[in-house]
Formats: sequence, structure tokens, C-alpha cells
Amino acid sequence: MRRALAALAAVAIALGAAGCAEQPAQPASGVTVVASTDVWGSVADAVVGEHGTVTSIVSGTVADPHSFQATPADAAAITDASLVVYNGGHYDHWVDEVLENNPDVATVDAYSLRADPRPSANEHVFYDPATAQVVAARIADRLAETDPDNADAYRANAASFGAGADAILASQRAIGQAHPGVSVVATEPVAHYLLANAGITDKTPEGFANAIEQDADPAPADLAAMLDLITNREVAALLFNPQTETAVTRQLHDAATRASVPVVTVTETLPADTDYLTWQRETVERLADQLDKSAQASR
Repeated sequence: MRRALAALAAVAIALGAAGCAEQPAQPASGVTVVASTDVWGSVADAVVGEHGTVTSIVSGTVADPHSFQATPADAAAITDASLVVYNGGHYDHWVDEVLENNPDVATVDAYSLRADPRPSANEHVFYDPATAQVVAARIADRLAETDPDNADAYRANAASFGAGADAILASQRAIGQAHPGVSVVATEPVAHYLLANAGITDKTPEGFANAIEQDADPAPADLAAMLDLITNREVAALLFNPQTETAVTRQLHDAATRASVPVVTVTETLPADTDYLTWQRETVERLADQLDKSAQASR
């Protein structure tokens, strides 16, 4: 998995850099949920409602969750929580580092709940509404064990979230139905599940994608192949992740602009003042809109 070697640096968590989110005071009552990122924090918040607090350790679209290192305060928040919700799949490896020494902490590992059973499956499972739906239901079940008085509320909230996730999944599938045979490339396979659900082909060369996932420069031949796909307009859009921007990905962005290939921004954490369902809904809408424009331009 991408940046797997970074886990070695996270062993010294007590010496890590400052976290991205302030830790709120513990409430007098109610459950306390800690999420690795604001993506899973938003899912948890939808389930918790008014019956507790949710703290997200990594927030905003500036930090890269892969390379984040937890502070002692972050580690304490994780070990003291009623429930920890994290991505798993080595994506937020720093949570695993804390949990290794605290096996009794209740957790929900999203990656373990994905529909794709392959051990090498893409770790960005938050772009799959079906997985998020299952995560919400699992959060409700775990909180019901901790706080049985509010079990019905947790499960009702999870069901409401699940209905919203179903609507987004239907919208993802509708993109592919509206654009059969369409293909794209991506600076990083962040939106893998969105594309898979839509039936959109990702033509990104495997060598390029693997290099980016390993935080390495792609081979010249793989970069040239990406540029050819864009310059020759053999793809309908470029999916661009600004949180892991490099000179190489910026080169691809600029090439797409020159070739009038639509660029669709995909992030790994939530934009300001939004929630999970809104974020995913707006991402789907942006992709659909840009593919519509690309189709019109090619006529």
C-alpha cells in the first residue's frame, strides 16, 4: 500500500508533529467518538447525533492523511474514546500504531467492511457510499452496546444516513449509464470506487499509479503515456488530487488545461463547512457535469 514505509516513522508517536484538529473537552455525559479523518468523523457524527461528541484528528484539505503523524494528545484521545472510527488498510497507519498497544479500545475499521475482499484492494474506501453505509450501521451497533438507552436513535440515524448513501450510489451509476465507454485518468487512484461504481474506465498506466501510491516519481515512459492520453484527448477528464500535488501531477494538470481536457478535483478529506453526503454528492455532480461538457465538445 501507498506510503507503507511511513509506518516506521510513526512508531515514535510521542515525538510526532502537531495534529490538525484541536481536542475538545470531554463531555459530562454521552459517548465520545474519535475518527482518524473528518470524512469518517462526518459519518460518525451523522450516527451520534445529539448523544455525544465526535472528534476528527485530521481535518481540512491541506494535510495528507497518509503521511500524518499523531501527537501524544492524539494518542490519548484515541485510547480514551468510547469508539474509534478509522479507514484502515494502512491508510491511517498511525491509528494502528496506537491501537497495537491498546487492544481493548472499541473500533470500526472501514477497510475491513468493504465489499471487495481482495487484500490488495484500493484503500480509499470512503469513495464507496456502500462501504460508508455499512460503516454507519456498524458504528450504530457499537454505540448501542456502549449506550443502550440511545440504541434506537443510533440505528435510526444510521438508516437515514444509509438512505442518503444509496442515493449517491445511484447517481454514481447514472454517470456511466449516461456516458457508456467513457474513460479518464487520475493523478492518484483516490476516487477508484466512484469510477468503479460508475463503470468508468481508468486508463492511468499501472506503473504511474503504483509510483504515486509509493510516493515515488513515475518512470519517464509512464509519465509520457499519461501525457499522450491527455494531449491526444483519448480520455474525457483528468481526476486531480490537490492534497498530494507534485511537479509531476501539476504537469499533468497543465497539460489537461492546454488540451481542454476537463479537470475534476477529488480530495481525501472534507472541504470546509460540508459533510460526507454533501461532499460525495457534489463530487459526483462535478464529474457528471465535466463529462457532459467533454461529450458536447467532442461532437
